[in-house]
Amino acid sequence: MSARGVLLDRDGVINELVCFPEIGTIDSPLNPDQFRLLPDVAKAIRTLNELGFKVVVVSNQPGIAKGKMTEELFEKVRSRMKKELAKEGAHLDAEYYCLHHPDAVKEEYKVNCECRKPKPGLFLKASSELGIDPSRSFSVGDSLMDIKAGKAAGYKTILIGSMKCDLCKLMDQENARPDFIVGSLINAVDIIRKR
Repeated sequence: MSARGVLLDRDGVINELVCFPEIGTIDSPLNPDQFRLLPDVAKAIRTLNELGFKVVVVSNQPGIAKGKMTEELFEKVRSRMKKELAKEGAHLDAEYYCLHHPDAVKEEYKVNCECRKPKPGLFLKASSELGIDPSRSFSVGDSLMDIKAGKAAGYKTILIGSMKCDLCKLMDQENARPDFIVGSLINAVDIIRKR
């Protein structure tokens, strides 16, 4: 294992979250029309591509399990993401998704698995299959679940967010303090480039 990688959560890191006012939630895009890249994300990923990092999505995606979307719509959202990145010369080397949820309404997805973050299963699988050395690599996410999973798999962790006192307390309680905290993926790339 000698490759260097940057493992990215998807929603809130690569693309915007979607507001569903009728049910009062903010969630993943449930169809391709709702998918929007966050500002400078394609530029950030293209820079990582040029620096020789394997760029990999590792993401919990329980929308199918919860009956919010179909497998076909999920694939269309993935396709839209890749097309939007490709328009700006960026690409992903791989994508790893946990489609399970312990409270799934679709029985085949109702699993207490090892791949659902904060467990590190997706990270370990990506490391093994892609030959990534976690000690020379980074994990970028927007939640403490992402940080816990990345740390458990041996990655340097970057949280996209802001330092809020409540979040700091929670980081300590959950033993999920990231190595770095930044405002966006492009800021994370600045840290990765310097290391």
